Amino acid sequence: MTERKALEYYVLDVFSNESYKGNPLSVVFTTGNLPLETYQDISKEFGYSETSFIYYSKEQKALNVRSFTPTGIEIDGAGHNLLGAVCGALLKKMPIFDEQSESNRFVIMKKSPVSLTVNFDPLTQYPVVQMHQKQAVNEKEIPTYKLAVALGLKIEDLDSNDFVPTIVKTEVAHTMVPIKNSQILNSIVPDHKLLTEISKEYKSEGFYCFTISNQNEGNIAETRFFNPVIGIYEDPATGTAAGPLIGFLTSKKQAKLNTKYKILQGVKLNQPSIIEVMTRENDVLVGGSSIITMKGELYI
Repeated sequence: MTERKALEYYVLDVFSNESYKGNPLSVVFTTGNLPLETYQDISKEFGYSETSFIYYSKEQKALNVRSFTPTGIEIDGAGHNLLGAVCGALLKKMPIFDEQSESNRFVIMKKSPVSLTVNFDPLTQYPVVQMHQKQAVNEKEIPTYKLAVALGLKIEDLDSNDFVPTIVKTEVAHTMVPIKNSQILNSIVPDHKLLTEISKEYKSEGFYCFTISNQNEGNIAETRFFNPVIGIYEDPATGTAAGPLIGFLTSKKQAKLNTKYKILQGVKLNQPSIIEVMTRENDVLVGGSSIITMKGELYI
């Protein structure tokens, strides 16, 4: 009988300090790259929206991260898949930044460096990681009626601060969809087939439906995220969409430069997540913390 290799894994709840909240992510510790089919098989077995695979490269002096959906698609962008991977490495006490300067911390995601800022919460000692996304770029607009139909809403339900649905990109192009209020936001029942058709027509990925919150509630917006084109029907926390949203709100004078804000996501799924965001002159910060909920071994 052929001996199988064991790999350690963590399951972390990302954008949360509480288990079984936030966005669950499986993080698999490897010693290098694996065959593509192995990445895909493991990601399918876990069944989370994404699974991240990490190892430390002495040659690059950096943590390497690759992430896959259960349908086998490899993911770009600095989202919960990267945040959870970095938190997992830090909680495992891997020396991923020992060979880097404090002012230039980064990890490698699909061969590209992603800059990070890392601190530790003084009360919990959990790592708090901020990912540096590119400046937000507002791309094309999508007719409101198309998205209203695809989301099972009326056109007037999308009427919010005179915004129109707009594709916005930092790392990944997502569509920002304004919704009138929280009640309507949480009543959405999307037609995933129609959303997939819109994604393909406009060459964008997910749909970040948002409503502007009362700042007394502690967050600038409440959101839901749908990305059926890559097999994610709803995601409880989406860092690659939160960056474009704060950039979009800043361009619309609904948020200020160099000011910290929070985005609430995942309420409908009973997995409330808090995503910390800030638009700066040359980039967008998206961050938060993660907690280990499970750990174990898998075999290949």
